[in-house]
Amino acid sequence: MIRVLIVDDEPPARRKVRRFLSRDAAIGEIREAGSAAEAVDAIRDFAPHLVFLDIQMPDGDGFGVLSSLGDGRDFHVVFLTAHEQHALKAFDAEAVDYLLKPVDPARFERSLERAKAQIARRDRTPDGGVAPALQRLVVEKNGRERFLAIERIDSAEADGNYLHLHAGGESYILRATLDSFVRRLDPTRFVQINRAQLVNLDSVREMQPLFHGERRVVLKDGRELIWTRRYRLPQASSSRLQARSSH
Repeated sequence: MIRVLIVDDEPPARRKVRRFLSRDAAIGEIREAGSAAEAVDAIRDFAPHLVFLDIQMPDGDGFGVLSSLGDGRDFHVVFLTAHEQHALKAFDAEAVDYLLKPVDPARFERSLERAKAQIARRDRTPDGGVAPALQRLVVEKNGRERFLAIERIDSAEADGNYLHLHAGGESYILRATLDSFVRRLDPTRFVQINRAQLVNLDSVREMQPLFHGERRVVLKDGRELIWTRRYRLPQASSSRLQARSSH
């Protein structure tokens, strides 16, 4: 059963989230915290699997709660807020989702299903740690932020502390390193092919052998990338690529 902590300084908001959670048979014990300080104590004492975390509270904010707990977080977070401007920072904090108040029941249900899937994935990992699996993220294009579904990404290339994401003929900017980004993706779909680039295997049209074990990767949009021999295709990904090439 999934242990859940609801953190919000407004009792009606906590009751609403509790009511939504009570409809799911997978949810076990639910506790509440009404401030940032209470949230830190409750997380340490209760050890929840999932935290619905308000961002703005009188004695602090949700990001401060996470910072005070240090690294190695072993729970998942869904942020709750009435303000859209925190979305980018929320995804930088590796949140499962970002829900705007007043929370729509259908939207809440989708978020909870996503969190449950990540909790199940974590339980299957050898060390029991959080297995991050992004579904969407906030990216920038022409100075404006927007949501981008992970499955739409064809490839990504590193540029210092930023990534250029290519999706359906469009390019977006994400503040992240390639190393941290690739660890949060589905390894059966996304593969790093050289020091600065990764590809979505579903976006590959063909691969052509080159010298010294390297390969030319031709994407469906016509772009060509080089897969260096240092970066091997993981076993988990090879079956996906073989299944695609058989069609």
